[in-house]
Amino acid sequence: MKRNIIKIDEEKCNGCGLCVNACHEGALQLIDGKARLVSESYCDGLGDCLPECPTRAIVLEERETVAYDEEAVLKHMNKSKTQPEPTLACSCPGTHAKLLEKKQEVVPVLSGENVQSQLGQWPCQLKLVPVTAPYLDNAHLLIAADCTAFAYPHIHQKFMRNKITLIACPKLDNIDYSEKLTAMLQQHEIKSVTIIKMEVPCCGGILQAAKKALSNSGKMIPWNVVTISTDGRILED
Repeated sequence: MKRNIIKIDEEKCNGCGLCVNACHEGALQLIDGKARLVSESYCDGLGDCLPECPTRAIVLEERETVAYDEEAVLKHMNKSKTQPEPTLACSCPGTHAKLLEKKQEVVPVLSGENVQSQLGQWPCQLKLVPVTAPYLDNAHLLIAADCTAFAYPHIHQKFMRNKITLIACPKLDNIDYSEKLTAMLQQHEIKSVTIIKMEVPCCGGILQAAKKALSNSGKMIPWNVVTISTDGRILED
C-alpha cells in the first residue's frame, strides 16, 4: 500500500535524539549515533518528529510500504518499558555516562596575568543575543557549544579573550541557528569566526549551523574549528 512515512537523511542527522523523544510510537532509535526507523509498521506517518529535528534530516514521503500496525506498536511500547536502558550502540554517544579520571596537576598562573573572566558582553546565549547588537560590529566571534566551557579549563584565556562569545547547545536548544547566524554575519563586519565543539556527534549541529551561515552570508570570513574531548583535551585545532 502507498502511504506517508518518514525518510531520514543520515548525512544530515547529528544524532541529537530529539526525534526519538518526539515519536510516540517508538518507531525511531539512535543506532551508531544516527536516528533510524526500526520498523515501518510503527510509523504512523503523522510526522511529529519532523519539527523536532534541528538539521531537517527527516522528511515525509509517500511510498509503497507496510500498513501502520497499532497493535504491534502497543506491544513494542510495553516491551520497551520493561527493558533496561539501551547500551551505547543504541543510544546517543553524547549521553553515555562515564567517570573522568584526572591526574592531579598544578597549572601555574603566568606571571603578571590577571585571572579573570574574559566574557566581553551580555547576554552570551546565542538564543538571546539580538542580531542587531552593536558589539557584533568588527567582532571576532567565538561560537561555542555549552559544554566546552566545563570540559576545557583554559577556555577564557585561550579562546574567549578579545572575542564576542556566543554559546548554544544544538541538542537541547531545539533551534536551527543558521538563519540567525547568517543575519549576524550579513549585518555586521565580522573579522573572524571560531567554532568550539565537543567530540560527541550531537555537537556537530553547531558546526553545521555556523558553516551554513558562513556560506549563506556571501562573505569571505576567516574561520576555524576546535574540537574538545570529554576529558578536556584539544583534539583538533
